[in-house]
Amino acid sequence: MHPILGHFRRLVLYLAAWGPLSAILIYLFVYLAGLSWARAAAVAVPLCLIYAFVCLSAWYPSRSISIENSGSWLAHLIAAAVASLIWIAAARVLSSFLSGFSIFSGLDRQASRTYPILFGSGILLYLLAVSLFYVLLSNQAAIEAEKREVEARALARESELKALKTQVNPHFLFNCLNSISALTSSDPAKAREMCVLLAEFLRKTLGLGEKPRIPLRDELALLHAYLSVEQIRFGPRLKLEENTDSASLENMLPPLLLQPLVENAVRHGIAQLPEGGWIRIEIGQPEPERLAIAVENNFDPEAPRRKGVGLGLRNVQQRLQTSYGDRARIDVRASQGRFLVSLNLPVERD
Repeated sequence: MHPILGHFRRLVLYLAAWGPLSAILIYLFVYLAGLSWARAAAVAVPLCLIYAFVCLSAWYPSRSISIENSGSWLAHLIAAAVASLIWIAAARVLSSFLSGFSIFSGLDRQASRTYPILFGSGILLYLLAVSLFYVLLSNQAAIEAEKREVEARALARESELKALKTQVNPHFLFNCLNSISALTSSDPAKAREMCVLLAEFLRKTLGLGEKPRIPLRDELALLHAYLSVEQIRFGPRLKLEENTDSASLENMLPPLLLQPLVENAVRHGIAQLPEGGWIRIEIGQPEPERLAIAVENNFDPEAPRRKGVGLGLRNVQQRLQTSYGDRARIDVRASQGRFLVSLNLPVERD
């Protein structure tokens, strides 16, 4: 599509720019060709309107011939000469037509003195139009390149998020299958119940895990489904304390964001304590546009460090960075047998 003919506003601005050019041409006709002001205006204004549309044709060779081509300006110069000859022919026809009126009698003979002016200015104006179109082409190429870059970044971000999501379920499944394996010999009934609850949890994650954002209400439902699986294994050793502001339940966040944090609390905290332990979850909005989530648990500071510590936290940290950039924060603290992970996210509504 033509960048000017295809946009009415641009066409109006383009034609308006020819107003001052018409005034300059009238001045040249008066002082160089000897025409009166009225006759100069009668010839120059229609000619500028005609040539404005002739110069619009420069778009097509400009689009076809790269400015980096060494012979490009020679081709445009030849096209400018042809356009100027067309302009002179239009001036001849116009002056012959106006000479038929008594007020413009003899204008056709006087107009011949304007031909050198028309030829020179016609070449200059055509080349100016070529320059304008090269600027438009360069701007269009820059916009398209920026658009491609944005799309590439979006695709890379989406791929990264998918890769991070795939780390969650295998990590969780590995732990659950180990738990089921331990229960099959000591308590087969609990092992079967755990399998049923695990299947229910996985069914829920299949529906919600593919979405970029889910409500906090659904995220907590997934969390409770996970804890019901672990409750079979630990029984009364696992205690949950939850304090959630009901106004925060409709906030949107990445799916399975909290599950790795609670899984870490179970695996590296409660599982290491013979008498069991607790997990405390607090969710609220300390500020209208911020969502604060805290997951805290007790642990045995004397217990040896288990393999895999930090994988869930790194996953959460990377997903926050990919999803929110610098708008989200994560803070991890461990002291006096307590482990606290605090998230601070921007509030997002569906």
